[in-house]
Amino acid sequence: MDDWRGFAQQMASLARDLLAQESLNDTLERITTAATELVADCDAAGILVLRGNRVQSLAPTHQVVVDSDELQGRVGEGPCFDAARTSAGERQFRIADFTDEAERWPKYVPEARKLHLGSMMGFLLFTEDEDLGALNLYSYRPGAFTDTDETAGWLLASHAAVAFSSARTHAQMQEAIGTRHTIGEAMGILMGRHRLTEDQAFAALRRYSQDHNVKLREVAAQVCARGGLPRAGE
Repeated sequence: MDDWRGFAQQMASLARDLLAQESLNDTLERITTAATELVADCDAAGILVLRGNRVQSLAPTHQVVVDSDELQGRVGEGPCFDAARTSAGERQFRIADFTDEAERWPKYVPEARKLHLGSMMGFLLFTEDEDLGALNLYSYRPGAFTDTDETAGWLLASHAAVAFSSARTHAQMQEAIGTRHTIGEAMGILMGRHRLTEDQAFAALRRYSQDHNVKLREVAAQVCARGGLPRAGE
């Protein structure tokens, strides 16, 4: 990347754009799309989240990203695993040529070649408080990514991690507000229908939740939709 001033301007514009997205999914999709726009020779990008040994692909720009993530989950190894696992200690990696990495990931690399992958980079998305996943950039051409591209990817990942964390926190807050509103509405319905006190109405919701192994917010939503607690068998 020769025009660093132009890149800096693009990154500044992206930072504002990321904060303006309306949802977590929109934010993640903007991050991966930006990777294909801002990093030379990046043909596809995605975010991999590791839950134990279960792989989740977020905002993939192309099917090959999902295929690569699923492959790593199936064989239990791969570069994205290394980047996403906090115990690995690596915050970024670069595979210059997939044909040279069979010894490092003997199960993943031979199958990855069948996906026509030539090279890739990965960056751990992290803040001071948490690790969020890994941003992975793919190219079909071996030797596609340079040291300059790696620096650009690292800068993008730094912005992306902050935006990811902020968007997720906002989504969690919105969900909590919505849940609290739904539970309050359900309690009001039970109080009016059965002449219960506020404490009694909440106890009824909680008891149904425990007896039927249903989350409290789901019980509340059913009460709001039905006008009362569901009957046995419903």
